[in-house]
Amino acid sequence: MTTAPHGATAPQTPRPPKTPRNPHAPHGTVEQQALRAAVAALGARRLSPDQLWAEAGKLGYLGVNLPEEYGGGGAGIVELAIVLEELAAAGNPPLLMVVSPAICGTVIARFGTDGQKRRWLPGLASGTTRMAFGITEPDAGSNSHRITTTARREKADKGDKGGDWVLTGRKVFVSGVDVADATLIVGRTEDARTGRLKPCLFVVDREAPGFHRNPIPMELSGDIRQFELVLDDVRLPADALVGDEDAGLLQLFAGLNPERVMTAAFALGLARYALREAVEYARVRQVWDRPIGAHQAVAHPLADAHIGIELARLMTYRAAGLYDAGEDEAAGEAANMAKYAAAEVAVRTVDRAVHTLGGNGLTKEYGLAALLTAVRVARVAPVSREMILNYVSHRSLGLPKSY
Repeated sequence: MTTAPHGATAPQTPRPPKTPRNPHAPHGTVEQQALRAAVAALGARRLSPDQLWAEAGKLGYLGVNLPEEYGGGGAGIVELAIVLEELAAAGNPPLLMVVSPAICGTVIARFGTDGQKRRWLPGLASGTTRMAFGITEPDAGSNSHRITTTARREKADKGDKGGDWVLTGRKVFVSGVDVADATLIVGRTEDARTGRLKPCLFVVDREAPGFHRNPIPMELSGDIRQFELVLDDVRLPADALVGDEDAGLLQLFAGLNPERVMTAAFALGLARYALREAVEYARVRQVWDRPIGAHQAVAHPLADAHIGIELARLMTYRAAGLYDAGEDEAAGEAANMAKYAAAEVAVRTVDRAVHTLGGNGLTKEYGLAALLTAVRVARVAPVSREMILNYVSHRSLGLPKSY
């Protein structure tokens, strides 16, 4: 779970061309349909979270978006979104997929050094290595331009190419730090020419001295916990910096748009799971000698939810397709809209599903009550619905900024 700048529209940067495809519709290509069916079959096995992660990695699903030369599938965010959506639709979504292969894997694949790619990408692709992502700070919230975590460079020894980095600051709501081998931290370095701080990304090993984690008690169920991080003069080698020190927002946004797409896929999958449970219940539950689904007061809200899910899926795969095609600016707008639409319909669908089942909707047997908080995550993270509306109002509609 992260909070990030609301306008995750990356500056343009050249990327290798990909094979032309039509990912905008949920059915996709023949290969994407086969992937969707295979992942759905895996989800239906009802494995534990650890077993599911290991099996998905072994089958190549976790790294489907990463380069083939580093053990990935060589596909894109479209395919990774398919994986998460189908696992979520089975009721067992590995939330760390939003972070480890989507944000961290994408950033390292696009901007990392050859050494960083060799060190991290094979493990991220197979699932044997996990990486968390830390950007949110207690006093920054949605305004990531106020990040205070800073990195200063120590003077290099004679003959060295660059000195160590020293990282200081705090992060909150960092997902899965306890199971991650490292965390990609967003810090800020001082521009030697202007004196202004600029964002930079650093890989911090979980055992680095001065790197402390404190669990945040949450009312969320699931296998991923949230943490506060304290970086107390964490000393990092020169090669812990990912990419170019001067690239700034370009590298950061490379991970944030996939994060929004993946959050949308997570929400859509859970919405489909809730709707499926509600429809089945409405089909067989008998009251006054007929199924409750025969009543329009029950049927119409579920039909409306289905329509909303399908519309949000179209925008989600449009955003993923634009990102994979290298159209970063258009992908930024679409990814924000997809995340908004998917989160809204997921919250609405789960509420209607619980209501359809009545008292049974709150029992452990049907597993819907826990989704009331789970889908709410997609509404507030990685960026709130209100900040997306701000973004669309001034970026898409040309209205004046309110902040």
